[in-house]
Amino acid sequence: MTEAKEHGAWLVDTHAHLDFPELFGDLDGVFERCRAAGVAVVVTIGIDEKTSRTAVELSRRYSHVYATVGLHPHGARRLSDRDADTFVRLATEPKVVALGEMGLDYYRDRQPRPVQRACLEQQLELAVRCDKPAVFHIREAHEDFLKIVTPYAGRLRPSVLHCFSGDWATALRCLELGFYLSIPGTVTYKNAQEQQRVVRMAPLDRLLVETDAPYLTPVPFRGRPNEPSYVRCTAEKIAELRGCSFEEVAWATTRNAERVFGWGKDRGAQG
Repeated sequence: MTEAKEHGAWLVDTHAHLDFPELFGDLDGVFERCRAAGVAVVVTIGIDEKTSRTAVELSRRYSHVYATVGLHPHGARRLSDRDADTFVRLATEPKVVALGEMGLDYYRDRQPRPVQRACLEQQLELAVRCDKPAVFHIREAHEDFLKIVTPYAGRLRPSVLHCFSGDWATALRCLELGFYLSIPGTVTYKNAQEQQRVVRMAPLDRLLVETDAPYLTPVPFRGRPNEPSYVRCTAEKIAELRGCSFEEVAWATTRNAERVFGWGKDRGAQG
């Protein structure tokens, strides 16, 4: 996305679901709007084997798209040897940058909690085995998450709390483990006071920005499907909350994404 770099400070949407129908049917338009907004890289997320394969295919097709592979807690199960081998094989693809999204969701509770916890541990082992960071989906389950993940902190690469929704005390514990906090469009909502507090308090060099597109559309676009170009609204809100420039937030969060996911600026900005 050469045009995106012309904005000077460009952005990375670290979490989107490009394979979901709201986006997949208009990827050319989605990417054109990314260029206009200064969004140079999109990470598309796997939530099961099928979507992980699609994420890999999209990363092959588009130079500015990277992928993750993994099993979302909504579909958690005890992984078979075949499941594990499949995710490990997909993780060897050159543009797969992380395992996930994996985690615990006690809000929806679509799978039994013991199964969610076991599945998370299995995927943590895969992330260590593959030497990849993890992308975590944690909702109303931070205490159990921290109990499970803390023993892995010395072996696991610095990883990402996607759509971070915990309070500042929880954020601090995650930061102490070396994790990054990824901030979605909900930070633009009036009732997001605790999330806004986290954004003000956390070190800028540990924040990422994301859309979770097509979900969590930021102000002023609420009511529409979310898309990667709207990550600019999140970065602008973070700048407002921290009392700094948009450019400072853009450069910092882009460097952070490069640090976590391991691509270079020259690779991410092309195509």
